Amino acid sequence: MKFDVQNKLAGLLVAGILVQTSLVNAADWPQYRGPGHDATSTEKILTQWPATGLKAIWKTPTPTGFSSFTVSQGKAFTVVRRAIDGADQEVCIALEADTGKELWAMPVGIAKYDGGGDEGAKENRGGDGPRSTPSVDGDRVYVLSAHHGLFCFDIASGKTLWSKDIQKEYGGKMIQWQSAASPLIEGDLIFVNSTAPGKCLMAFNKKDGTLAWAGQEDKMTQANPIAATILGTRQVIFFTQSGLVSVEPATGKVLWRHKFPYSVSTAASPVVGGDIVYCSAGYGVGGGAAKITKSGDTFTATELWRKPNKVISHWSTPLYYDGHLYGMFSFKEYGKGALKCVDIATGNEVWSKEGFGPGGVIMANGHLIVLNDQGELVLVKADPGAYNEVSRFKAVDGKCWSTPALSNGRVYARSTVQGGCFEIGVK
Repeated sequence: MKFDVQNKLAGLLVAGILVQTSLVNAADWPQYRGPGHDATSTEKILTQWPATGLKAIWKTPTPTGFSSFTVSQGKAFTVVRRAIDGADQEVCIALEADTGKELWAMPVGIAKYDGGGDEGAKENRGGDGPRSTPSVDGDRVYVLSAHHGLFCFDIASGKTLWSKDIQKEYGGKMIQWQSAASPLIEGDLIFVNSTAPGKCLMAFNKKDGTLAWAGQEDKMTQANPIAATILGTRQVIFFTQSGLVSVEPATGKVLWRHKFPYSVSTAASPVVGGDIVYCSAGYGVGGGAAKITKSGDTFTATELWRKPNKVISHWSTPLYYDGHLYGMFSFKEYGKGALKCVDIATGNEVWSKEGFGPGGVIMANGHLIVLNDQGELVLVKADPGAYNEVSRFKAVDGKCWSTPALSNGRVYARSTVQGGCFEIGVK
């Protein structure tokens, strides 16, 4: 009897350890580019995929647009374009993560944009549609529409808890191609870049949508703000038409600025690697990086390098890993743009592999998970020594100008035609 009890206790202990380990290895992907805003996951993934590709758990239509997936509490969220009462609308949808079944759908504003084009009209045209990705925090989902409507929904029912028409309430003129940014949630606040006079940098209370603070004349771009810790200080970094602007999250106090050229459009988010911040834009601008230093309470940003019309991330934000940037570096090279490894300290190209086009890249387990613009998922070792492709397969049909998501052993991919969920975790 004594040994039976001991065996049962040992079994329960082992089971508890396994459950705990499983929980530690699993994680939600609640915001654009992941929980750390850095496109990096701590999950363990398969580092050799089957010859037939990853097992598809489900696929579902996701008509038009470049919104990515976020995943939290057993649900996956994205924004699609749908006709409602005779008018095209941006619609936030909640899908059951296990099945892809639609649980609820809520419109967030008219689907009307500058430029773009219908799917298939030209090789580079993926169709006009939503570009923003929902953000999840607790029992709430937040969406920023192309025309700066900020919405808060109940995660279970989709009920609207509050909404704000930022442009109508605070003024300013919407930029060409409209907003593509997603709501950045940091602490109790949601951060938005606008063109409101004297209030271009804004923070709203996530609980009720009230304005927490606003200031500055740094007009918006399509780039998403990010939250990062640099030299021990948590900060929110906006990539504006005047360049990079870092602020104290709670107050909006400017910590440092870094001037950077603006031309036509800026869409890739800034990337932080230690005390270096990389940024890039198309239309002849190119890439560059600033080194951040601190003396007492004073921050200073000093240009480390800048390469006009080179090292370009158009809207495909690269990720930082061990001194290097990995991502799609190209400008309007649809279907053929290169996946590259770049030294963040110098801007020098380490290696380059063509055939990816604009898409998205995330990382787990020392490997890049790349979604190219043709709907292929590609597994590549994050190795500055050389391009080392491990696996690839066709995941979804349609144009993919989005970023994959990784949550609870599954990778999610989205195109202008369909979204898919695939088994990638180590069991």
